[in-house]
Amino acid sequence: MKNFQYAFLPLAMVSLSACESEAEQQADIVEDRVEQQADASAAAAGNEIAALGMTEAQLLDADLVGADGTELGDIEQVRRNATGEVEGFLVELENTDPDRYVMVELAGLTTRADGTDMDLQTSMTTAELAALPDAQLDAM
Repeated sequence: MKNFQYAFLPLAMVSLSACESEAEQQADIVEDRVEQQADASAAAAGNEIAALGMTEAQLLDADLVGADGTELGDIEQVRRNATGEVEGFLVELENTDPDRYVMVELAGLTTRADGTDMDLQTSMTTAELAALPDAQLDAM
């Protein structure tokens, strides 16, 4: 009987993906591209310190947290200016549906230890982050 139940699993997965709108599918593609670009950039940067005493890979592993340590978002991409200096971060805001991405400038961020990991701490509130304009993912 168990094998019979699992026979429907692939069909159910196809049905679920068919329910996703074209816009949602396009958003997933763009999000995957952002992640691939971030991973490639971190690999190219290697062990070089990018900002705040952290490598690009470490920055990508960091969360954006508030002054009290509350998680506000995930660092998705390190943004650099024309000279290669880090100027900010593409952040996926916590608890948004659909996912919202904003640009957070490097200025005003500090590091905060979380066990053996490091996070980026901002003085911005959840409301201030939510008030930032949406980052244009498709322009990357």
